[in-house]
Amino acid sequence: MNRAIPLTTGSYIETTPKATIVITTKNRVADLVVAIKSVLEQSVECEVIVIDDGSTEATAVDIPANFPTIRYIRHEESAGYIVRRNEGADVASCEIIFSIDDDAAFQCRDTVAQTLAEFNDLRVGAVAIPFIDVRKGTAIQQLAPSSDGIFVTGAFIGTAHALRRTTFQQLGGYRSFFCHQGEEGDYCVRMLDKGYVVRLGRAEPILHFESPKRDFRRMDFYGRRNDILFYWFNAPFLALPFALAGTIVNGLRHGLRCKRFSVMAQGLVSGLFAIRLVLNKRAPVSRECFALFRQLKNLRCIEIEKVERFLKKA
Repeated sequence: MNRAIPLTTGSYIETTPKATIVITTKNRVADLVVAIKSVLEQSVECEVIVIDDGSTEATAVDIPANFPTIRYIRHEESAGYIVRRNEGADVASCEIIFSIDDDAAFQCRDTVAQTLAEFNDLRVGAVAIPFIDVRKGTAIQQLAPSSDGIFVTGAFIGTAHALRRTTFQQLGGYRSFFCHQGEEGDYCVRMLDKGYVVRLGRAEPILHFESPKRDFRRMDFYGRRNDILFYWFNAPFLALPFALAGTIVNGLRHGLRCKRFSVMAQGLVSGLFAIRLVLNKRAPVSRECFALFRQLKNLRCIEIEKVERFLKKA
């Protein structure tokens, strides 16, 4: 998609977007306006796609009227943000796709440009963009420890990441069976199995203003359900029983610690019962990949030189 940019002489030039930015939204129109404005201020030309997952607020009226240059796709019924992010990749025109939540915003106009530069190695399948959960503190998450070299991590957070569209589509995108949460880690371990890594970024951090319009009970339920499904889909045969047992024990302990035992236990049971619906969908990654993924999860980051042997095998 090219856009005409006026020159001071009154003539126009055509510009080609360098990246696509996808924002999925539902009933957060005020937050969404902030997010869109921050995207439109980026220093590089971006294609902006907003996918409305069945909002009942005034989103359908306000957004197209106030932001005529973006692509606004509205759905009357909700299918969940996992389905909508897959849809965003399908309709995007650029190879690099950025995704932010509708309650997030770029604080620096160079964040997209800085992140695009971090795809300078073909082994980088995705970049985990630094971000700050503003309502929880000032800590910067997903930040590489140094600008020298490439630092690999296990997975990105959905509110702040960029990925290669071609790789994403080759892997079939996110598994929509996850419904809510957990799709990022599942995608990243499958990507790692094919020889692509998640790189920790060094761009100016995105600000995440976690919306109070969140169903934390739903998050607890699906978090534990999808922990079970992650291992069912991906764990090698010999590791599967131990991974499932550990997930159940850790999930129950976490529920006791945070005093939300009942809903988390329900989520674990739901995950075990859901397995019967995807018995033929199991596609475990290699033992080497599974071990590396768990190592990355524990260590948070590793220099790419330390995983090159695995990447060559993949």
